[in-house]
Amino acid sequence: MAFNFFRKKPLSKILNDIESGYSDGESLDTNARLHKVLKVRDLTFMGIAAVIGAGIFSTIGEASFHGGPGVTILFILTAVTCGFSALCYAEFASRIPVSGSAYTYAYASFGELIAWIIGWDLLMEYAIGNIAVAISWSEYFTNLLEGFNIHVPSYLTMDYLSAYRAHDKIQQLTAANQLSEITDNLRFQASAWENAPALGSLKLIADIPALLIVALITYLVYIGIRETKKATNAMVMLKIGVVIAVIILGAFYITPANWSPFLPNGFGGVMKGVSGVFFAYIGFDAISTTAEECENPQRDLPKGMIYSLIICTILYILIALVLTGMVNYKDLQVGDPLAYVFEQVGLTKISYIISVSAVIATASVLLIFQMGQPRIWMSMSRDGLLPKAFSFIHPKYKTPTFSTIVTGIVVAVPALFMNLTEVTDLTSIGTLFAFVLVCGGVLLLPKEEIEQSKGKFKIPYINSKYIIPVLFIVGIITFWQPLIMLISLTKDWHSLKDDLPYFLFILLSATLAVLSFTKNLSLIPVLGLLSCFYLMTELGYTNWLRFLIWLGMGLIVYFSYSYKNSRLNKSSY
Repeated sequence: MAFNFFRKKPLSKILNDIESGYSDGESLDTNARLHKVLKVRDLTFMGIAAVIGAGIFSTIGEASFHGGPGVTILFILTAVTCGFSALCYAEFASRIPVSGSAYTYAYASFGELIAWIIGWDLLMEYAIGNIAVAISWSEYFTNLLEGFNIHVPSYLTMDYLSAYRAHDKIQQLTAANQLSEITDNLRFQASAWENAPALGSLKLIADIPALLIVALITYLVYIGIRETKKATNAMVMLKIGVVIAVIILGAFYITPANWSPFLPNGFGGVMKGVSGVFFAYIGFDAISTTAEECENPQRDLPKGMIYSLIICTILYILIALVLTGMVNYKDLQVGDPLAYVFEQVGLTKISYIISVSAVIATASVLLIFQMGQPRIWMSMSRDGLLPKAFSFIHPKYKTPTFSTIVTGIVVAVPALFMNLTEVTDLTSIGTLFAFVLVCGGVLLLPKEEIEQSKGKFKIPYINSKYIIPVLFIVGIITFWQPLIMLISLTKDWHSLKDDLPYFLFILLSATLAVLSFTKNLSLIPVLGLLSCFYLMTELGYTNWLRFLIWLGMGLIVYFSYSYKNSRLNKSSY
């Protein structure tokens, strides 16, 4: 028996299945279709809901600390990178108006194995991202309650490991007589360990607010897309109003001297914030998972993606300028930078309003992500790569119910106990990998498909024949000294391993330069592929290693279950 790991799912069959009402992996039941209720405004609001969240209320502070006022450049670079990818997503979404996001697109362009890899990758991206957002929401919520003199015991608001480490750290500092290094945050975390009830030697410590918000959001997603849409639109309108108010009010407290120097730590300092800034943008691809719930996906999905990206980029740039103008960038390494800067100028009441907005904004991000992941599982199940239960559609609510419940459990349980260091890096590398494959997938679409796509969104064709080779040569000439250092034979493994992603980027760039010259590739997908892969190189060897381990686990599942149960393997297509 010949193995065919790169068998492709025909576009014609994908569209025919949806027209026929194929939905639950077992039967063609027209009553089991998803509700088609989303319009351009709803999709735009969902994109804004996913992007304007924890990034604008927390990670923007860390990025500003490293990059100074020049962090605005990073927002522009990231927006352009995401813009290239958004155009590629939009073209795929226009031609393949099916749930599943990059997974479905990869199945049609690269074949089954790559589709499985990207589907598995997206599961990591959404799950870890959701866990991080749930824990972030818990912190905002408990801080908000403190402002109203409602005190939740610390052992009910954090993970076990943080409490244990803080308790141990304080003991070490006390023994070494270094009491000045004991911070308020350390004391708060240690108090959870000291005051928590115990079951024998086991301390009962868990993040209960994180569990409760995941349960509430999962229920909302479970009962229907209409309810999700209404909740999303309401939250987005509220938080956009607050963000605009913050920008206008903060503008009156800007001290232009704080913008000098604009790049205090150089371009390298700006790029240190890449994971935090990119983490803020990753949500726009979740819109593509709702294709089957759009009234006119081929027209509305591209518009929703692009509109939301433009709006969010403008807001992020303005917020970054206001933050770095109100206080010195060195003071912005805090968890709640927006509330912090208004406290510094004496507007403490505004900080309470911002805390409320942060709770709402973070909940809306969780809502969109919790909606997106079950639909990816649903699509993989339809194709036989996951058990059939994952594609079951509820007869009343018209949502993928089993997938939604599993998603809630997968996010809620770890959110109770996990300590999520470097989670933004791991989420970002998974998202960037998805973007790379989507951009590459557009380049692989057959010409006859492009010619038959009249009336659908198409990326403007710009011939990269000379542009990409020239850019590659200019890059080699401009950065020849760093390149010489990169290939230095005197480096030990500890130094060399961090350079491995850059070697891959140079190899990819050279390959695309040759293909652009010989194959007349479309410029925008090539630029999207290169820019996303470059951002991946900035995330370091450790995150690449963790990412590859996760993909390795996925390959074990694929070869042990998915390959033989695939509908393509059973000749269903």
